[in-house]
Amino acid sequence: MRTQNAATHTLKAPHRAGRARGRKYRMPFFHPEPPYTHGQPERTAVLLCNLGTPDEATAPALRRYLGQFLSDHRVVEIPKLVWMLILHGIILRVRPAKSAAKYASVWTPEGSPLAVWTAKQATLLRGWLGEAGHNVLVRHAMRYGNPSIASQLDALKAEGATRILILPLYPQYSGTTTASVFDAVYTWAARTRNVPELRFVNHYHDDAGYIEALARTVESHWKENGQPDQLVMSFHGVPERTLHLGDPYHCESRKTGRLLAERLGLREDRYRITFQSRFGKAKWLEPYTQPTIEALAQKRTRRVDVICPGFTSDCLETLEEINMEVREAFLHHGGKEFHYIPCLNDTHPWIGALSRITQQHLQGWPTTVAGADAQEDARKHALAGGAPQGRCPVAH
Repeated sequence: MRTQNAATHTLKAPHRAGRARGRKYRMPFFHPEPPYTHGQPERTAVLLCNLGTPDEATAPALRRYLGQFLSDHRVVEIPKLVWMLILHGIILRVRPAKSAAKYASVWTPEGSPLAVWTAKQATLLRGWLGEAGHNVLVRHAMRYGNPSIASQLDALKAEGATRILILPLYPQYSGTTTASVFDAVYTWAARTRNVPELRFVNHYHDDAGYIEALARTVESHWKENGQPDQLVMSFHGVPERTLHLGDPYHCESRKTGRLLAERLGLREDRYRITFQSRFGKAKWLEPYTQPTIEALAQKRTRRVDVICPGFTSDCLETLEEINMEVREAFLHHGGKEFHYIPCLNDTHPWIGALSRITQQHLQGWPTTVAGADAQEDARKHALAGGAPQGRCPVAH
């Protein structure tokens, strides 16, 4: 009897396993497509992408945000198993509370400065494109945090977008930032059945409109406050090894700085290009911002102005790190006057430049109001000619 039960059990086990495999196999790999009906016009869209920010200036929110950010292999190129032990065993136990205090020092009633400015840029860009005759959808997303890139791409598809331009708000290309945005888009596309046409903007570090917008920001500040002894252009740092491995970020940052200095008419001894936000013990791009500022103070440089050209929106790295920590270091080491020049944010020259960059990369796609109207008319004719109502997106 025991043998019979054993035989029965042996026969049943593969059967149950097969059913389990069948249930797993039936699970949809691709995300459901949004509803579609004839007459719904195809749309062109722009997705502005920024780095990201926690939802709140609290330790739990920072733990979630940093966990996502620092788990990205584009950001930290350390063998995954080793890094996960360090990240979850040490960093995420200690750093969230410290980072939350820093975020709290720059938090606004509307929320994180980065989130506020990025949302405003998307709204203004939509208006500028509309005034230029382009009937396009514009949304913004964060690589880490909310709103996520995947959720915004889903929303654009639901609004009828069949062509989407991905525009990272990083003027200088880096594998740690720009490429990571592209990774998120590719990951979303890999789970999407009907993938829209996609275009990507790699960089615009030397775009004339972007350089002009930076120069106008500096000149506006100098008009009200006079000129400094030194202008420091501080870019976000990355490990130096990325330069030797082929990342163009260092060269593009220095070119931006050189073009801005030329536009402002500054001699080489009147400005410095530096890199901030070091993390860990590895060597990062030099010269470092804070040591440079401290050395200027020790040499009795009376006034220093600092601008962060690589950041298009004010954020923790500009408002807390530069305008608080670096300011304090300069004054502590003997400097007399420290000025932080705000980021481009929602200034007209910047939104105008962003509009022109967008239009350049939208060329060839139907974006004009007239083009959208003609497309909708064509679909109405298709319906009148007997095209079936339903999900089929093909005009007959």
